[in-house]
Amino acid sequence: MLKNSFQKVSIIIPVYNEKDTFLAILKKVQNSYTNGLIKEIIIVDDGSTDGTKDILANIRQNDIKIFYHQKNSGKGEALRTGFGHASGDVIIIQDGDLEYDPIDYKDLIKPILDGNADIVYGSRFVGDKPHRVLYFWHYFGNKIIVLFSNIVTNLNLTDVETGYKVFSKEVLNKIKLKEKGFGFENEFTIKVARQKFRFYEVGISYTGRTYQEGKKLKLRHAFLAVWCILRYGIFS
Repeated sequence: MLKNSFQKVSIIIPVYNEKDTFLAILKKVQNSYTNGLIKEIIIVDDGSTDGTKDILANIRQNDIKIFYHQKNSGKGEALRTGFGHASGDVIIIQDGDLEYDPIDYKDLIKPILDGNADIVYGSRFVGDKPHRVLYFWHYFGNKIIVLFSNIVTNLNLTDVETGYKVFSKEVLNKIKLKEKGFGFENEFTIKVARQKFRFYEVGISYTGRTYQEGKKLKLRHAFLAVWCILRYGIFS
């Protein structure tokens, strides 16, 4: 598709216990530049118990749709709920914390609007934008997962676990997603790679959180990533 074929972007925000950061990230999303596309913001609360639901209950805006899960089901499940209600020509996944900055939307969307890409990943490991320096073992684990994924997909991505995945709506029509949790990242990458979609990467800024600040990823998620690469890349 060419640039003039796209009119709307759907920004999917899965949220779980983000009461301290959510209004700040929502404001950034609303103020972001999306290359002239109309914004549709879809928020999916995944069973929050910290007061996030109370914050969402007070949001009354026509361009924002809010959906609730009765219990915590995982990022993948929340995203599937959001995808099911998305009407945009382009989809952006946005985490509910402040690690990823919507100021990067314009760069992430551009390769799709220019007709060069179907999928754009925002990479935390390329480019010259600022990155908070945190955990070595997270960085090392990411490199191992990326290497393993690239071997299976025959891609040369630098960041598979990135929270910024942007793609045209037609991508969703070609795949069926199953993972309920963080395994979504690996399942999505492998399944769309098999469909021969055109991938681009764009360097993004990244303000990672510490565990004290609410970071949710644990060692078990690294093992889950490896299992999902095996499951969808080799065993299926």
